[in-house]
Amino acid sequence: MVVSILGCGWYGKALAADLLKTGTIVNGSATSPEKLETLGNSGILPYLVKFDNEQKAFDPTFFKCEVMVISIPPRLKAGEGSGYLSKIQQIINACIEYHVKKIIYISSTGVYGEYNREVNELDDPRPDTASGLILWEAEQLFRKETSFKTSVIRFGGLIGPGRHPGRFFAGKTNIPNGLAPVNLIHQSDCVGITMAVIDQDAFSYLYNACSPDHPAKAAYYAELTSKANMPAPGFINELKSWKVVNSVNLKAELKYEFKFKKLNDYTF
Repeated sequence: MVVSILGCGWYGKALAADLLKTGTIVNGSATSPEKLETLGNSGILPYLVKFDNEQKAFDPTFFKCEVMVISIPPRLKAGEGSGYLSKIQQIINACIEYHVKKIIYISSTGVYGEYNREVNELDDPRPDTASGLILWEAEQLFRKETSFKTSVIRFGGLIGPGRHPGRFFAGKTNIPNGLAPVNLIHQSDCVGITMAVIDQDAFSYLYNACSPDHPAKAAYYAELTSKANMPAPGFINELKSWKVVNSVNLKAELKYEFKFKKLNDYTF
């Protein structure tokens, strides 16, 4: 089997490593020549792939695959938000042209607005941020297409090797909403869920991918920074806007068991 990973970064390289162990051929994309060598050294077949401002540059061989995993965030802070949906449509058009039949689109639990409730895949997301709205619209572009099957995986906040969550708040004070629950997921579970979708051929579904553990921000980040000898954060003891992201489809469709059921089971 051949799997192509469009956007082979922190998550994509970890996924590729697990796929390669099964004998899968993995194509990985980068947008700059400097990154291609790193992919190649990992056993990934490297491809330079660009979709920008109605322009595209890629080797069609990259799209000759059984499964395409698309992991490219909008990057609003880098000023790329306005062209994101156009880029996604170009990618969809290429998938149709080269007859890709199965797609996994990586989205985010950020599509859910913070309306003080628990949510799952059956709920209307009602995005309340610019990035959430863009991702929600991108999801719809994939899910309405009938030329291929798409599974959308919405990751929570990403943690794991090289991504210690304590770095966000260490030493800061008067941080609001300290009693709000966190919605995070470890890299190992990101990869595990994606592998389960591929292995079980569980396409055409929507999956919320978020740890079932949702401690309050103040308690969670205090413990993390203490273990890492980072300066303690100071949260305000209050509960304002929040959400708890749950999943019905991980159990119903994949029977997935989290590798890290408790976020603090992982030692950074």
